[in-house]
Amino acid sequence: MSGASRRAGGRVAYRLGFAFGLLTLLIALCGASALIGALVLESQRDRIVDRVHPAEDDNVRLLNAGVSAQRSMRGYLVTGDRSELAAFRGAQQAIASITAEVRAHDVLDGDDLATQQRQIEAYLRVADEQANSIPGSARAIELTREASRRFNTFEVTNARLNDQMSEEEKRLDDRAETAIRVGIAGLGAALVAALTAAVYTSVHATRALTGPLRRTEWTLGRLTAGDHAARAEVTGPEEIRAVARSVNLLADEGDRLRAVEQERQRLSMGARETGIRIRDRLEVGYVLDAACNGIGEVLAADYVFILLAEDGGSGFPLARVWSAERGLLPDEERRRIPTFPADVVREHYRRGTPWLVTDLPQYVSETRPVPGAPGSFGKTGIPAENRAAAAALGLDSAVIIPIGMGEEPIGAVSVARTSADRPWRPVDIEIAESMAGGIGRALHTALLYEKESGLVDKLRALDKAKSDFLSTVSHELRTPLTSIVGYIELLKDEDTGPLSPSQLRMLEVVDRNANRLRALIEDLLTLSRIESGAFISQKAPIDLRQLVASAADAIEPAAEAASVRLETRCPEQPLVLEADGEQLDRVLMNLLSNAVKFTRAGGTVSVRADVQDGEAVLSVSDTGIGIPAAEQEKLFQRFFRASNATEQAIPGTGLGLTIVHTIVANHGGRTQVRSEEGRGTTITTWLPLAGTDGTADSA
Repeated sequence: MSGASRRAGGRVAYRLGFAFGLLTLLIALCGASALIGALVLESQRDRIVDRVHPAEDDNVRLLNAGVSAQRSMRGYLVTGDRSELAAFRGAQQAIASITAEVRAHDVLDGDDLATQQRQIEAYLRVADEQANSIPGSARAIELTREASRRFNTFEVTNARLNDQMSEEEKRLDDRAETAIRVGIAGLGAALVAALTAAVYTSVHATRALTGPLRRTEWTLGRLTAGDHAARAEVTGPEEIRAVARSVNLLADEGDRLRAVEQERQRLSMGARETGIRIRDRLEVGYVLDAACNGIGEVLAADYVFILLAEDGGSGFPLARVWSAERGLLPDEERRRIPTFPADVVREHYRRGTPWLVTDLPQYVSETRPVPGAPGSFGKTGIPAENRAAAAALGLDSAVIIPIGMGEEPIGAVSVARTSADRPWRPVDIEIAESMAGGIGRALHTALLYEKESGLVDKLRALDKAKSDFLSTVSHELRTPLTSIVGYIELLKDEDTGPLSPSQLRMLEVVDRNANRLRALIEDLLTLSRIESGAFISQKAPIDLRQLVASAADAIEPAAEAASVRLETRCPEQPLVLEADGEQLDRVLMNLLSNAVKFTRAGGTVSVRADVQDGEAVLSVSDTGIGIPAAEQEKLFQRFFRASNATEQAIPGTGLGLTIVHTIVANHGGRTQVRSEEGRGTTITTWLPLAGTDGTADSA
């Protein structure tokens, strides 16, 4: 900077400093004068507000209290009403307290206040005599005249005191106005002096400041308007020159940031499109292919490597390799590239940050640790087979980003370049990390889907094998069981000779258990048909009352044997359903047999059929052991049995209610269970009547 410029800058700085110092002094003087005036004004206003006005108010209150006392006393003397005398006493007490408050304000002369107090007290003494006189008597009339004279004397004094307080208030207001005028005059003089100094300083500093500032302002306006090539002229005092240089530096930085932001937006758009593509399909191979092509094209990489962990493997082999010249490399060529050591990927994943390796040839030519590298790479260097592969591909720099979900990595993504002329920028690394995160999530989801799909297939095959086994075993068991039941009947008919009573009892046991086994086989066959989709209903009009009656007849022997009373209740009119009679009979038999089985001797089982809101309602109730509340939601699950039934060793398979629920749903109905442990259970089903909209089609 030239000597002239330095002198100009110094003069401007001196003048500005002198002007600001003078202005500061004048402002301080203005502030002091304004503060003094404000304090004086405030003190006057405080005296008026805090003392004069309250004194005036209390003096008026005293007069009002006296008037009230006089009016009450006159009312008493005229009417003799004792309530007026009570009002007088109240006003008399108020006068005493108000008189003390008026004196406490210390605004008026004490002698005047004492005079007023003596006058009101004199009136009150006469008024007390009036209170003790007989209304309408000569004495009362004489006292009234005396009281009026004394009260008039009090009123005159009270009015004079009010006038004195008004004069005091006016005097204080005049003093405050005087203080305001004096303060305004002083403040005006200080302002005139400040304005004079400001005008003097501005006139002498304008030539040194306004020209360069206007040119700088013009440049800022052009930059704001979008002319990013505009630059400020570096002239004028040093302060202005520094501002101009700062403006130009900010403009250059803005150009750089805009270029970076444009590049980030371009890369982000490509990364977003790649993310959309890799989420199109839940296939690991598709995700890998789309990820390699996308990240390679977006980041202008020469190579892209994606590593995936192997089950039980010690390294992370390459799942895909992409080349800018050839695209995805063939599997044979990919397999020849060695795996990454597992410790390198795992330690890198624990760090949670991308790893940039520059000047790779120096670490490829010989075995040496890579500074800042994870795992064995940073301790012993890159293994020989990996160095040979990097040299064969001609890699110069690479960004490696581990991917995974949870505590363990599932692999890594690496993007590499073969030329030192194209270094990795921070925005490239940022976008690479973002894309690798999306690739990791997509791969994690695809791998989970692949595993789940395989598991589902296995479960389906296992379920089918189970269903086939149940069906086959049930069919195979039914044939010999039919033969056993037939021979039991032959033996009971004594075609082969008479049987002894003990032999008949044994045959009854065999027959009973054979029937239980046959019912179990029928349940298994029904369950098999339900699971295979072969369970259908052959529907026809049927009267629900007949089904209830026949089921009750069938279960009656079992109920009598268990000492359980069986009750039925059906309406007189038919309950016609469009239903499969055999299946509904199975529903009734399952519900009734369960009710009898879980009811103790002396209990009751009730069957009820009725009509409600256009539906047939069938309910079976018992007074048995009930079902624990926490287990009731599981009742319709296959093979589920209540814990209290298991503890009491009551036999059963847990299939009856599952079959009931399926048959009722197959007929367009619904089932509800209400139970209380130790008090019994009620199972209710609703079925559509024939010809109603609720009739369901065959399943």
